[in-house]
Amino acid sequence: MTDRDTFLKEFRGETLGTVSAQSSADELFQNQTIRPVLKLQNDLFIAAFINYANKNKADFYSYTVEKKLQTIENSIQKDIKFRNSLKGMAIALFTVEEYNTYIQNSSSLNKRMMNLLIDRLKSQVQLFEVQAG
Repeated sequence: MTDRDTFLKEFRGETLGTVSAQSSADELFQNQTIRPVLKLQNDLFIAAFINYANKNKADFYSYTVEKKLQTIENSIQKDIKFRNSLKGMAIALFTVEEYNTYIQNSSSLNKRMMNLLIDRLKSQVQLFEVQAG
């Protein structure tokens, strides 16, 4: 294992979520790689969404909580450039081996990654209250 791979695995920390003998390959990758990366990059994802909202959703901060939640989801699902930027922030912290696993089934893993990220940002919607400017 390269120094970079060793560093990344140690830096990200342990598997998050349940891994068992019945876990699918995608589920294993999600809990061993995607969840730890999303947790580690959480502050960056929040900053990226705040920047996105400031540039593209001028009235975001006046929305109801429900509309904010819907906007978070729609922004990630429908804005391809924004979604690709978020994916890049996560993929950059994959080891080479993890990247090789990821590219074998990237469509399914991207869906898992973005759904987890949407849930993560929605659960922190209170951080998007008075961040305008």
